[in-house]
Parts: sequence; structure tokens; C-alpha cells
Amino acid sequence: MPKLKIDDLEKISQRVRKTVLLRDGAGKAKITVHMGTCGIAAGARKIMNTLMEEIEKRNIDDVILTNSGCAGLCSREPMATVELKDEAPVKYVDLTPEKIRRIFSEHVLNGKIVKEYALAKGSERMS
Repeated sequence: MPKLKIDDLEKISQRVRKTVLLRDGAGKAKITVHMGTCGIAAGARKIMNTLMEEIEKRNIDDVILTNSGCAGLCSREPMATVELKDEAPVKYVDLTPEKIRRIFSEHVLNGKIVKEYALAKGSERMS
């Protein structure tokens, strides 16, 4: 393992500060990537990595990115749930890196649900 440099420690410190701010309610959105065994086998790690890259590239500091276990729909993995502040969560299915980039741009950043990739909003199925 390479030795940490002062710059590395500063980056870690900044990330932790952002996480604390988001947990205190400063976040405008939360994205949960479902990473049970079925999700990981279907490509959930690529989805998580793509989201981390987008957040880093765009210098986003008000979006919480987290993971969870299986959501119970193994055949529709990889999946992610997007929750905007004061709105019902939207579950997206059959994801690819390209799809999650579009969801991130349109839904997370601009509030427009990408209906063709969405399975459900709250407890309602999307039609």
C-alpha cells in the first residue's frame, strides 16, 4: 500500500466533511445503489463507480451516495433508488453506466424522472 501524502489526507478530510454535512440534512438528493449479491453479479459496482465519477467530476457536494442490500427484484438488477428532498423515491432498474449518467443529469440534478428506466415511484408502478 502506498504511503499517504498530505494532499491525500486533505482529500479524505474534505470527503468526510461533505458526508457529515449531507447527513445533517444539507443534501438535496440521495442515491442508493442496491448491492446485494445479485446486484453485484449484474453490474452494480459499475453503477456505483460511474456515480462516484460523476459526483467527483462535477464537484457535487449536496448528493448522498450510499448502498444497500438486495431490493428483492433480482431479475431487474442492477438497480438504484433516487430520492429528492420532499419527493417520493424512484426506483430505476436494468441499469448501465450510460443510463445512470442520464438519470444523474436529468433526475438528480434537474428533477425530471427518466420514465423509460423507472420501475416505480414511491409504492406506485410507473406506466
